[in-house]
Amino acid sequence: MKLKSQKYPKEEKLKSKKLIDLLFSEGQSVSAFPLRLVYLNTSFNEPVLAKTGVSVSKRNFKTAVDRNRIKRLLREAYRLNKSNYFNNITTQYAFMILYIGKDKPSFLEVETKMNALFEKFLSNASN
Repeated sequence: MKLKSQKYPKEEKLKSKKLIDLLFSEGQSVSAFPLRLVYLNTSFNEPVLAKTGVSVSKRNFKTAVDRNRIKRLLREAYRLNKSNYFNNITTQYAFMILYIGKDKPSFLEVETKMNALFEKFLSNASN
């Protein structure tokens, strides 16, 4: 069950309200400011290793344009780097990547922090 390289298909998107609620109530988290990853070891019917969602606070970014831009950056950084980190995991996870900073980031900043976040996740998940 390998992740398709460089793609972020519909079945890998976290959409289930029940699963999102469960993720926030029972999940664990790791942070690499300005990103936070909430994750939960779970199982899905689809043959995917991870379902991922992204979120940006309305409190910190009032306009939808800013929130949507940051979400696009988060999804792109995830899409480009997921195969480097998650091809070796065997269990299924639900992820929510939260942007908790107050400044608009560049893609390079997001990608660097995303890699740091995945490194922290893998070291936590293996313990």
